[in-house]
Amino acid sequence: MSKDAVAHTSVRPATREKREQILKAAVEIFGNKGSTNGTLADVAEQVGITHAGVLHHFGSKQKLLLEVLAYRDQADVAELAEKHIPGGPELFLHLVRTAVANERRPGIVQAYTVLSSESVTDNHPGRDYFEDRYTTLRREVTDAFHLLCAQEGVTEPDTVATAAASILAVMDGLQLQWLLHRDVFDLGEASEFAIRSIVNGVLHPGPALESYRRD
Repeated sequence: MSKDAVAHTSVRPATREKREQILKAAVEIFGNKGSTNGTLADVAEQVGITHAGVLHHFGSKQKLLLEVLAYRDQADVAELAEKHIPGGPELFLHLVRTAVANERRPGIVQAYTVLSSESVTDNHPGRDYFEDRYTTLRREVTDAFHLLCAQEGVTEPDTVATAAASILAVMDGLQLQWLLHRDVFDLGEASEFAIRSIVNGVLHPGPALESYRRD
């Protein structure tokens, strides 16, 4: 092995560690200040390197922002053997486990919540990421509902697409509430209740809300 190859191999762990430090700092900075007000200088200062040092590892603020989002996704599947969210009915349990795990990583949750909200603004660098993310997750949750309905012998209802979107919406909405009032409710418990309610609403739909109205 050449000296250059040896040097390249020896620097990889240090490079990975530094990138990890930068990503963790960026999660905190973007979570606290947003992607517009949070600067590369802020990230660099927290890590103890220069602005140029951050650019050396990530190239630009936009690339760092996208890497932060990818880092968040990797955290969701870090403990899974296949490093990918499961399919079928197991997906619903995975979503609950993710909510429980999120209670232990408020920084990532805050960064995700801030960046997802900002992504609806014009020319936001994360917009494509979030559009693709929701499209993919809606499809995967819809597929999980199809398999669950078949497993339970339920004739596929026309509420599946709405239910898939509702599960994603309620999870993100609960995260926002939890960030504002962490001492009011348990994120994992509330997410499990909501997901279970939506799943049961598809499998065993009850009466319409109007039926509870008093005349």
